[in-house]
Amino acid sequence: MSARGNNESITLEMKTYVSLLRAVNVGGTGKLPMSELRAMCAAAGFSDIQTYIASGNAVFASPKSAAQVKSALEKQLEDYSGKPVGVIVRSAEEMSEIVNANPFKKSAPKNTYVLFLDKAPVRDALSSVTGLADEQLHLGKREIYIAYPNGMGRSKLKLPAAKIGTARNLNTVTALAKMASDIFG
Repeated sequence: MSARGNNESITLEMKTYVSLLRAVNVGGTGKLPMSELRAMCAAAGFSDIQTYIASGNAVFASPKSAAQVKSALEKQLEDYSGKPVGVIVRSAEEMSEIVNANPFKKSAPKNTYVLFLDKAPVRDALSSVTGLADEQLHLGKREIYIAYPNGMGRSKLKLPAAKIGTARNLNTVTALAKMASDIFG
């Protein structure tokens, strides 16, 4: 993409991002049609917009920084819903790194989750976990990996960091990473 003015050409480097919304689901509270999310992304100036399943996942291109993307999308969402909606943003490269860094490669992808956080988890983030049975946890850069051998639905695990993040299973994370790499790949 380029902008022209006064006989000068400025090329804006487009980057691919994945946004993960907190508390957005198919039914109940927090319901957001993906067509509305795509419209909000377009209104924020993003291009090549795609959504993935009805749980607040979007992939798009923008010349903005990750922080600017987060701020623009959070504003669109608050204007739409009348309340703040948390947004986690990762670049295409980061999503690929997250998939490759999965420490639980022998666990079923549908039972392996990535808890996305805005910042690096505190070093003792796992010390406040309660209800731990056979689940496995591992700290990442700005993520916490969780393997639920018997599925997430049966787990009694309570992880305080989950209140400030949003989780996706590895199938979803892998699909979003591939979608992001395909935009300019």
